[in-house]
Amino acid sequence: MKYLFPIILLLTISSCKNDKITSTDNTNYKYARFFRESKVLDSAFYYYNLAKNDYLKIKDSLGAGKSLVNMAMIQTQKGDFYGGIESSLEANKYLKRVKDSTTRSTLATNYNNIAFSSNFLKNFDQSLKYYFKTLEYIDENNSLKFICYNNIGDVLITQGKFSLAEKYLEKAISAKEPSYYSMALNNLAKAKYLNNKNYNPLPELYKALEIRKNNNDNEGLNSSYETLSEYFILKDKSLSLDFAKKMLLSANKNKSSKDQILALKKIIKLDPINYLESFQKLDSISTIVQTERSKAKNQFAVVRYDVEQKNAQNQTLKTQSFKQSVSIVSLAIILITGFFWNEKRKKNIRREKEQEKQLEVKNTELRYSKKVHDVVANGIYQVMTKIENQDSFSKEEALDELEFVYEKSRDISYEKPDSPGQEFGQIISNLIASFKNDNVNTFTVGNEEKTWHNITEFTKTEIYQIIRELLVNMKKHSRATNVIFKFEKIDNQVNIGYSDNGIGVSDELTFKNGLSNTVSRIESINGKIIFDTKTEKGLKINISFPVS
Repeated sequence: MKYLFPIILLLTISSCKNDKITSTDNTNYKYARFFRESKVLDSAFYYYNLAKNDYLKIKDSLGAGKSLVNMAMIQTQKGDFYGGIESSLEANKYLKRVKDSTTRSTLATNYNNIAFSSNFLKNFDQSLKYYFKTLEYIDENNSLKFICYNNIGDVLITQGKFSLAEKYLEKAISAKEPSYYSMALNNLAKAKYLNNKNYNPLPELYKALEIRKNNNDNEGLNSSYETLSEYFILKDKSLSLDFAKKMLLSANKNKSSKDQILALKKIIKLDPINYLESFQKLDSISTIVQTERSKAKNQFAVVRYDVEQKNAQNQTLKTQSFKQSVSIVSLAIILITGFFWNEKRKKNIRREKEQEKQLEVKNTELRYSKKVHDVVANGIYQVMTKIENQDSFSKEEALDELEFVYEKSRDISYEKPDSPGQEFGQIISNLIASFKNDNVNTFTVGNEEKTWHNITEFTKTEIYQIIRELLVNMKKHSRATNVIFKFEKIDNQVNIGYSDNGIGVSDELTFKNGLSNTVSRIESINGKIIFDTKTEKGLKINISFPVS
């Protein structure tokens, strides 16, 4: 795991100590630092941008460079990695006095920012290049070099260069600070194991985990749990899942979206039974992260554009002199910033509500589309089948059936396979029998009333629609002459077996033949469905669901 912000924070602090010596006092820079330390990063970025322009006016290149480095770090922290690299590269143009200690520490911070962003963007060669540049500007007695060695080792592991990774992680492990040491120890054990599958990394991995627990190193705990989960994934899936869940809990506690996503991806692979719940969480977090990153990218671009526009306008007013009290100006800036922040917040809330409404409309449309398919399309197709298969099916009966479908379509929000006076088992038998004709024989095995005891009405409705969907699909596509439904209830589970002797269905076509609704219905009742497309002839489908 790469550590960006510990090294940025400490390098920034060391560079800030010399502000009064290396830079002329700048009000906007002070505001920016105040907002950064208060974790109001949007406002900090705004004032650093103003400070940069102030420094350029008085030709203070170091002040301009430091302002840009801070802007770059904020962009990276908010997920605007390309923007962060762009600001860092611009900062380098102003950081020329490399022998000056403040300039050196600022350059180290800047190169580390480029390296971290490049690694996230999977440009690993560039990431390594700038981590080595970072080392050039960190003094030999500075403990921050151990973080840099660790980050280099971590990138090399990603590239599969395990032996070289061990070389740099052996340097990183010399760190005396517990969080740096445990970080390097965890990654070194990982590199050794990946380089030699017979190597046992568990003593080091558990030792790193224990150190992190004792030091309340939350980000480090995420890393340890992730490494242990990955180690056990092929050895003990249960233990691997346990560590993935611990990683998710830890990531939730320290609000690390990146680690939440990584943990959920592992859980989805290791716990397929509950994959839907995990996938929904993953989708929600990923959407939020992506939205925040897009928002940050646009926001920072707008801030820089607005400031440049204001500077251009100010040039036209150069001949106008005015004097205002510093205290009034400061108060006005704070009030205006607060006003626009509040207005922006209101707009964001309105936008979020509008997005929620749009999502609700889409879900409603999808639900009604599904109902139209089930109630109208399948209902009419069932009437057509009866007319085709049953010689005694009269015109009056056909009209009655169609009128029933019509009445159901008028209240499309709720549809239930009601047949007054009939038990559910008989309803299912009648449904299956209605698809029997001179060319197709239908058979029902084990459809006893006790099978349906303690089954909820909602589940019965879904099962009715599932069976009808299978029959309609058979009629349209399979060319089968024999269709068999087998029902059995074992303990608290009902199993339904479907088989026909038709042409079968390929893996690719399974979900194109109107069966996507069947899969979603099975999921809605916590059931499972297995399509056996490898049988020699025909199609076999196994459905199971729990008794509520």
